[in-house]
Formats: sequence, C-alpha cells, structure tokens
Amino acid sequence: MPDDGGTRLPPVLPLRATTAGESLDSAVALLRQRALPLLVPAAVLAAAEQWLLALLRTRAELAPPFWFPGDDWGRWWEITVTGLALEVGIIALLGAYAGAAAGPALLGHRTGGWRLWWRARPIGALLIALALTVLAWFATYLGGVGLVLVGAFFGLVTPVLAMDRVGNPFRALGRSASLSASGGLRVARIRILGYLTWLVIRFALGTGWLAVAALVLGLSDVSGADWLPWATAIAWGLANTVAYAALACLDAVLLVEARIRVEGLDIALRHRRARGGDEAAILVVAR
Repeated sequence: MPDDGGTRLPPVLPLRATTAGESLDSAVALLRQRALPLLVPAAVLAAAEQWLLALLRTRAELAPPFWFPGDDWGRWWEITVTGLALEVGIIALLGAYAGAAAGPALLGHRTGGWRLWWRARPIGALLIALALTVLAWFATYLGGVGLVLVGAFFGLVTPVLAMDRVGNPFRALGRSASLSASGGLRVARIRILGYLTWLVIRFALGTGWLAVAALVLGLSDVSGADWLPWATAIAWGLANTVAYAALACLDAVLLVEARIRVEGLDIALRHRRARGGDEAAILVVAR
C-alpha cells in the first residue's frame, strides 16, 4: 500500500477511538474520497437488484409505489426477504473495496482509485457476499431477528478480508463476529444505527419524488400512472446506490475503530511511524 510519489496526504480517518456520530461522519468522508469507484459498482448492483425485484413484483401483481401485498402475504414476504438479502450481499461486496480504501485513508497514503479493487480481493469477496446473501435470506425468512444477527455480527467480513488480509474466509467470519461483539456489542449497535439512519434517508429519497411529480404534473394521485413502476425502480435504485456505498464505508470505518479499541492499532501505528518502519504492514494481521 505504498504512496504514489512519496507524498503523504491528510488522513481521512482519525487515528483514535471515535463516537458513533463520528463513525458515521467518517464513513461519509471515506465515500467522498472514493466516490467514483464505489458509486459506479453500487449503481450497477442496485439497478440489477431493482430489475429482479420488479420481475418478482410484476408476477405477484404487486402495485407500486409501496407494493402492498393485498391478500397474498406469503408471496409478498418472499419478495421482501429477497430484497433484504440482496442488500446484505451488495453491501458486503462493496465493503471489500471500502476495506481496501480504509488503510490508505487512515495512513494518508496516495493510493489510486480503481486499482484498489484488485487489493479488495474481489473473487473472495464475491464468494463471501453470495454466501451472506443466502444466509441472510434464510435467516430473514424465519424472522426479522435473523437478519439483525447476520448484519450485526458479519458486516465486517469483507473489510477484514481486504484490509486485514486474512487468508481464510472462515477466519474472516470469526474475526468479524469477534470484533462486532467486543465492547458491549459496540460495532453491532453502531452498524444497526447506521442502517436505520440510511433507511430513513432512502425512504425520503425513494418516495419524496412522488410529491414532486404530483405537484409538477398537477396530479392528486399518481398511483395509476403508466410510468410509475419504472420510475419507482429508478428512484429507489438511486437512493440505494448512495446508501449501499455509505454503509459499506461505515463497515470499513467500524473495522478500523474496533481494531483501535480492541487491539491498540493506533499505538502500534504511531510506534511504527516513530521508528520509520512500514506502517501498512501493521494493518495486516497474522494469517
């Protein structure tokens, strides 16, 4: 993770323990620094998610914009579970890049944009994201508590894979659960807080356009408009694009923060910096 040209940049992430609010702010700062390499894949994945959900909703005859289930609650629940599970997988996949970007952001290294996807170990991250998607689907289908547990304890898996360079994916799962449970479930609690915060933002972005459309077009009710299904998908896709990338960055920030609190990462880095050693090597845990 060397500097390009030997120039140190101001660190984006603080080398200290932070509050929950500071963690959310740091995630947004990391997203701003790596916006293009994160938002472009996030947009593609969010569009694919909306396309698949649109097919399922059309077959189930669910009506936009809120897709109320009518009498077929079972089919509605399956589609809802599918959407939630896809969110878990998408955030995990983006979290690999965010984890790779967190190291340079913490150290102030000038490491370039798209190339970090190669450091993100995309094949391993994709396999983990698929596994988490399947796990989240079954866990959610059996009850919402299952989704909370998957998100709370396994959200750091791909950042661990990318930043900590853990070789074994199963060890990455264990390390994610261990760090998430440390400090009275601090990481798990902040991750849930971040998800709920962005859920409110997504709802505002995904549905607020209806009021604007009604105002501009002079409509009192847009529910029967022909353009509503695809417009709803676009609106939610755009909202999810930003939210998924931001939540992936939050996972990377929480990994750094957990390592500072639990493992003294800040002390180790300052000690290595004072001795003039390779700071990036400190981020790698023993395999």
